[in-house]
Amino acid sequence: MPMNPLSSTLVHKVLPPARPGAGAHPALILLHGQGGGEDTLLKLAPHLDPRFFILSARAPYPCGRERATYTWYDIPAPFTPHPEQFAESLHRLRRFVRDSKRRYPVDGRKVFLLGFSMGSVMALALSLTAPGEVRGVVAHSGYVPENTSLQFAWDRMEGLSVFLAHGTADPVVPVQLARRARDLIGKTSAELSYREYPTSHRIGRQSLRDLSGWLRHRVP
Repeated sequence: MPMNPLSSTLVHKVLPPARPGAGAHPALILLHGQGGGEDTLLKLAPHLDPRFFILSARAPYPCGRERATYTWYDIPAPFTPHPEQFAESLHRLRRFVRDSKRRYPVDGRKVFLLGFSMGSVMALALSLTAPGEVRGVVAHSGYVPENTSLQFAWDRMEGLSVFLAHGTADPVVPVQLARRARDLIGKTSAELSYREYPTSHRIGRQSLRDLSGWLRHRVP
C-alpha cells in the first residue's frame, strides 16, 4: 500500500516493500521517460523483487501542453539535453537520492536506479559522474549523455553495477547508442550486463524478467 511521501527536490510516490525483511530496506528509484509521470513506472512494481522500498519520481518540467506529463529536459538538438534544464534536473535527482537515504528506512548501500528512455539518461548521468551515490543502475532504452558538460568518473567505477537493455527496433533511441554505452562502460571497472531484444521503444516481457532477476541477485 502506498505511503505518504516526504518533502524533497522531486515530487514522488512511495511504495513500501510487499515482503519486508529485517532492518533497512533495499531501495529502488524509478525514473520515467519524457511525457510520463510518477505513476508511469509503478506498474512494474508487481514484477519486481518484493523486498524493494520503491520510490517513483516525477521529472521537474511540464512536457508540452498535455496535463500531468513531465520531462527532465527539453531537447534542442538530437540527443542533446537542454544544458540548464539538464543540470537542474541532475542536481535535483542527486539531492533526492541523498534525501531518500536519510529520510526513508532504506539501506544507503543498496540504492538502485531504474530509468526508462530519458529517465535512463538521468540514471546514467548520476551514476557515471558520482558512482558512489548508488549501488546499481538499470538503464532501459537510453544512452550516455556525452553531448553535455558532465565529467564522467570512468576511473572510479568500482562497486557499481549496470544493466543496459535496448530494443533493436527502437525508432526513438537507436540501438547504436546503447552499444556505445556498452563500450564506454565496458572499459571501466563497473560490473556490466548488456541485453538487446527484438522490440521497439518499450520494456517488453523478456526484458522485464531479465532486469527483475538482475536486481534480485544484487540484493542478497
